[in-house]
Amino acid sequence: MSVQIARTLDLKGLQCPLPIVKTAQAMRELGSGDLMEALATDPGSVADFKAWCTATGNELVEQSEADDVFRFVIRKK
Repeated sequence: MSVQIARTLDLKGLQCPLPIVKTAQAMRELGSGDLMEALATDPGSVADFKAWCTATGNELVEQSEADDVFRFVIRKK
């Protein structure tokens, strides 16, 4: 079963709090249940995305790391 990503955000090179700020702005454009992929290089984004999803009620569906790029897939509540 493939996952349909509605939008991908390239947040590489941005430092806290910009990855979360830009993700929050982009999530406003998505419908409930849509998936967004966020790509970041800030190691602090791992904890930031977990905390943000918990605080906002959005679901962190997937998280991975490859070649110093952190990938997050978030489902809008």
